[in-house]
Amino acid sequence: MKVVILAGGFGTRISEEGYLKPKPMIEIGGQPILWHIMMSYSYYGFNEFIICCGYKAHIIKEYFTNYYMYHSDMTFQFEKNDVTIHNSYAEPWTVTVVDTGLNTMTGGRLKRVREYIGNSSFMLTYGDGVCDIDLNELYAFHKKHHKMVTLTAIQPGSRFGALDIDENNHVRKFAEKKVDGSGWINGGYMVIEPELINHISDDSTVFEREPLEYAAKTDNLIAYKHDGFWQCMDTMRDKNYLESIIEKGRAPWMKWNEK
Repeated sequence: MKVVILAGGFGTRISEEGYLKPKPMIEIGGQPILWHIMMSYSYYGFNEFIICCGYKAHIIKEYFTNYYMYHSDMTFQFEKNDVTIHNSYAEPWTVTVVDTGLNTMTGGRLKRVREYIGNSSFMLTYGDGVCDIDLNELYAFHKKHHKMVTLTAIQPGSRFGALDIDENNHVRKFAEKKVDGSGWINGGYMVIEPELINHISDDSTVFEREPLEYAAKTDNLIAYKHDGFWQCMDTMRDKNYLESIIEKGRAPWMKWNEK
């Protein structure tokens, strides 16, 4: 199954680093948060990625171009103009990096990568949040309920798009922003049927508005409730918090370190 990651953000609220690189390339624990997200999917066997770039897309392309080099020890023999690569392990990933436009909205980015997705279910998430969700359980939940969209619902008590969820986990209403500090919100980590892309008009479409609102109105949006760890990286405070729990060895999303 393919995993689409929205990685085109400006990162304006992390101004100390956001002006230098796309937000998904800001590092925590010595690696871009994008790498952490991909490692989480890879842990559960999802290794085919489509990265939707925008702001400073070339930095993401350069990262994957040189990924092999970044993660290996190397010996340079300058007189011979020779490079020897040691312990050359790399993740079993297939990565498609697509420049989906500087000012394209989230829905528009998804529409622009339609040709790479194919006709099967796919996963979608944002390039700035980590979570300890069991992705195989998420996918099984999606297949069981036969909806167009399954999204991961979390309760951080903050500032995101609110969900009105009934007793069967069906999302009756999707609102882009919360009106109070309680309830369930969209935490990303979605499973989607490709026909939803037909309800994206153009580059100006915000995925969290018309497409998800349409899915909710037609009873095609269901929530997988996750009460474990979830954290986005919107601000330097968020980044510092993620750094601190990595340093303490308490990063619950880094399950690959438990092997």
